[in-house]
Amino acid sequence: MAQNNGKFVAYYRVSTGRQGKSGLGLDAQREAVKAYLNGGDWQIIDEHTEVESGKRSDRPALEQALAAARLHRASLVVSKVDRLTRSVAFLSRLLEAGVDVRFADLPAIEGATGRFLLQQMVAVAELEAGMISARTKAALAAAKKRGKKLGGNRGVTPGRKMQEASRKALHARSAARAADIGPTIRQLQAAGATSLRAIADGLNSLGIPTARGNGAWSAVQVARVLERI
Repeated sequence: MAQNNGKFVAYYRVSTGRQGKSGLGLDAQREAVKAYLNGGDWQIIDEHTEVESGKRSDRPALEQALAAARLHRASLVVSKVDRLTRSVAFLSRLLEAGVDVRFADLPAIEGATGRFLLQQMVAVAELEAGMISARTKAALAAAKKRGKKLGGNRGVTPGRKMQEASRKALHARSAARAADIGPTIRQLQAAGATSLRAIADGLNSLGIPTARGNGAWSAVQVARVLERI
């Protein structure tokens, strides 16, 4: 396996609050990420741990990890993908984020191939959700035929949800980059960087890539970011 180089943000998952507090399972996930990176010229610049609950669908730690990866133009390393393959929301979020995603437990998958794999995972998860929906509708239709009174079925299909999510993600991409950089700019301002030039110098000294990922920050670029946030 080739060595990995560059900046990485690690994303770990534990299933209960107690497990998250104890660190149970996290050491193994960190070792899996380290084994995946395999001794190259790499740097983990940030780590985020999601404490999952069956009653919650939001993933705040994932959002923080994606924001850090976008901010530093880093790759996101997901320590374990096994239980994520049925989550349309999670997989779709990875596709929409515009971040290079790696899987520690699928080391051969990265780059364009990794994105293709994500797309296939989404397709399978969406198919499974659609089949469940179809079975539910068939059961409701059969119950109605038997004379059972039912409420209206106004649910939105998973495919429609995916299309809407993709449209919103495309529309908000430029604003998202500005939002990622915003907290760093506010920190620089609090530290005394009051001019656009001083903020640009601060971003350059921190190694924060520009929107296009090349060159150095200028006062004009900082002004554009401030307009968006």
